[in-house]
Amino acid sequence: MIFPIGDDQVKGGAFPIFSYAFIVINILVFVLLQTEAFTYGWSVIPYEILNNTDLVGVKEVAMGGQSFPLEHTPGPQPIYLTILSAMFMHGGWSHLLGNMLFLWVFADNIEATIGNVRFLLFYIAGGIVATFAHIFFNVGSIIPSLGASGAIAAVLGAYMIMFPKSKVKMTVLFFTSFYITAVLFLGFWIAQQLFSGFMSLSSDTIGGGTAWWAHIGGFVFGVAMGFVFRSTMGRRIEKHYQRI
Repeated sequence: MIFPIGDDQVKGGAFPIFSYAFIVINILVFVLLQTEAFTYGWSVIPYEILNNTDLVGVKEVAMGGQSFPLEHTPGPQPIYLTILSAMFMHGGWSHLLGNMLFLWVFADNIEATIGNVRFLLFYIAGGIVATFAHIFFNVGSIIPSLGASGAIAAVLGAYMIMFPKSKVKMTVLFFTSFYITAVLFLGFWIAQQLFSGFMSLSSDTIGGGTAWWAHIGGFVFGVAMGFVFRSTMGRRIEKHYQRI
């Protein structure tokens, strides 16, 4: 397995407090709050959001040519709060650690450059856009969706535009490492998401458990905001480039 473990670090700028705080919050939510009842009640369910209703009880779900029971538990009121809560929840340790690794590698340079408050608003907005992208392609679904992937995808999209020449350190199962430019790595990453997303449209397996269109929607939002940040903070970004 190949995955990123580091990148060129900008010098100066704002201390990335929210980048690190989000990592801590995600871990604490997973360890302290995510009982089965909490997970099923506070995840995003497209049907609930579109119909402003809180599903409770056992519902039959058809997937992969089979049906199985899915128990829904009470969520927050209003139910729209799950759009925020689901951003800080995960489906397992591998899901959590993978997302936190990407957040650790890519978020700090953006926050250092655009500032703390802008980054906070950008991250939350990216997660919201990603959620609605997922809902758009899964109208009527009663299957819970959760994870920071959509917001992190927005971070990746902005990073590709703001720091395309940055060197990303990759490792192969920690045995060896090599460097690749951000634009190549992130371009390959979004190509994978697009392929899987379009494949999921012709399948009834709900993307194999992965919200591909949340990733795509978040990334597109991040790319758009990356151009905005470059146009409004070009000198600051170039200054950081020179210090990498």
